[in-house]
Formats: sequence, structure tokens, C-alpha cells
Amino acid sequence: MMVKPPLKDLEKKVDSKYTLVTLAAKRARELTDGSPCLADEQPTEKPVSLAFYEIVEEKITFKRTKEGIK
Repeated sequence: MMVKPPLKDLEKKVDSKYTLVTLAAKRARELTDGSPCLADEQPTEKPVSLAFYEIVEEKITFKRTKEGIK
């Protein structure tokens, strides 16, 4: 099974796998609630997959704070 976008590409955009999962989950919730997808490539309708595409295309980023990820 081929994972797209590749996990190696996703890991380069964040500082840890935990950050990747948290960032994708937050963005997937926003997409589910009606936010428009920012990714250029949208081969699926699944919110988590779309969030991963946005991360790999650097359409969304994160900022580490003492309270968590923003």
C-alpha cells in the first residue's frame, strides 16, 4: 500500500511524529467543520488526508508554545 503524501516528506515539515498527528488532527477537524481546503492537490475527500496534503505543501504550519501547538 502506497501512502500519499509519503511519510518521509511529512516528517520533514514537522519536528516530531507527535506534532504531525496533532497538527493533522486539528486541521482535519477544521476541514470537517467547513473550512476550505488549501492544498493544490486534492485527490480525496477525506479530511485527514487533505490535512496531510496541506502540511506537505506547507499551506499550514505550526508554532510550538508552552501551552501546546498553535
